Amino acid sequence: MNTFKLKIITPEKIFYEGEAVQLIAKTAAGNIGILAGHTPYVANVVPSPLKISENGTDFRVAAVSSGVVKAEKDLVTVVTTAVEWAEDIDIARAERSRERAERELNARASDKEFRHAEQRLKRALNRLSVSGKK
Repeated sequence: MNTFKLKIITPEKIFYEGEAVQLIAKTAAGNIGILAGHTPYVANVVPSPLKISENGTDFRVAAVSSGVVKAEKDLVTVVTTAVEWAEDIDIARAERSRERAERELNARASDKEFRHAEQRLKRALNRLSVSGKK
């Protein structure tokens, strides 16, 4: 199987760097699957599961926050504000984040505060979903 170099970067670190057969990400326009030799492509990534296959059959799943995916001939780069493997998600923390965001949404704050709380809620629900506990 053909592979491509995949690099996932956060502001703090290089989260993942290796060879992949396939990447599945959710963009603002919907899900996209990327294979080796993909047409050059750039899109915004939304909070969602990010699926990586290194062997073409099994997928490793991470919860990704907002960011950008860029596909080039032999390199795919994901730049995101936050990402974590499903098995590393602190479920209790994600639940607390969800509850806090829901309270803030119900507080009927300013439009800006509402949008921030809505984004936090999406991230928390994504983390819970990826962890398998939602």
